[in-house]
Order: sequence, then structure tokens, then C-alpha cells
Amino acid sequence: MRKLIYGMNLSLDGYIAAPGDDIGWSVPSDELFRFWSDQLQATDLSLYGRKLWQTMSSYWPNGDQLPNATPAEIEFARRWRDMAKVVFSSTVDTVDWNTRLVTGDAVAEIARLKAEDGGAMDIGGATLAGAAIRAGLVDEYVLATAPVLVGGGTPFFTALDSWVNLNLVETRTLPCGVILTRYETRR
Repeated sequence: MRKLIYGMNLSLDGYIAAPGDDIGWSVPSDELFRFWSDQLQATDLSLYGRKLWQTMSSYWPNGDQLPNATPAEIEFARRWRDMAKVVFSSTVDTVDWNTRLVTGDAVAEIARLKAEDGGAMDIGGATLAGAAIRAGLVDEYVLATAPVLVGGGTPFFTALDSWVNLNLVETRTLPCGVILTRYETRR
């Protein structure tokens, strides 16, 4: 059985995007790019909701070719482009870059993928992750908390039906002020 990990950058007040889907506050440092790149390397499959997929696929397929790209950004872009991905959407028609589109029941497909043999999967996008959390499918949470308050927007956690008890596994602070925390679901 695979492990399912939900991790994203978020503001101190708990948002992954400010109002208007603005993520300009989340300008990652090289340390943070290296952290996420290492996470990608340890992941066999990434699961995306539509909005996050559109954000990622609008930049990262060619992110390693941008003139000001740092070595950490280049490494992240190459790993992202080459890894296997699944996008869950009923409105997207096509996907690219080693990606498969699923238009049906996301929770059923995530449960099926999780039951397979293989390495870890990560899930991104608050709506998709929220459905997986409510179904009891998420095993680990990785929060990269930035030292900024955005006051509203898209929350990291959507409404839950019941409590999810967690165990703290790791905490560390990057030089840029981002606090990384990792929790496992207590079962």
C-alpha cells in the first residue's frame, strides 16, 4: 500500500493562495526549492486538482529554461516535468508532461491508487486534498509555513467532517524563515 502525502506552501494564517488566487507572497528560496525537489524525488506519483495543475503546468514544463532560473529551480522543473502525474478534473480536456487525466470519482481513484504497490504519492490542491482527508486517505501532512499573513483566500485545510489526530514527526526552520512541519495521521 502506498503512502499519501499532502504538502504545500502556506501562509502563517493558513492559506495556500490569497484572494484572487494570488500566490505572489510565496516566493520560495533556494532552500525551499531544494526541499520540494527532494520531496518530488522521493515520490512516485503526484495527484493534482485542476487549479493547482493549471498553475503548475503554466510554469514548470519550461521552468528550467528561463534565463534567471537558479540551479534549485532547474532541478525542481526537470523533476516535476519528468515525474508521473494524475490530474482530477471534469473541466480540463487534455494534459501533458507524463500526466493522466481522471474525470470520474476522485476519491475512488485515489483509494485504488493508494492500494497499489509502489512508492509514495503526493496530493496537491485544497479541494482534492480535502476530499482525500475526509475519506481517511491522507497519511502524512507537510506544511511549509511562510512568515506572512494574507488575511484570506484558499485555506490549506477545507472543512472536515470529524477530527483527524496527528503525530508531529519533524520541525525545522529554513534560513528564509519558512518553518517546515511534518505530521503523520494517527490511526
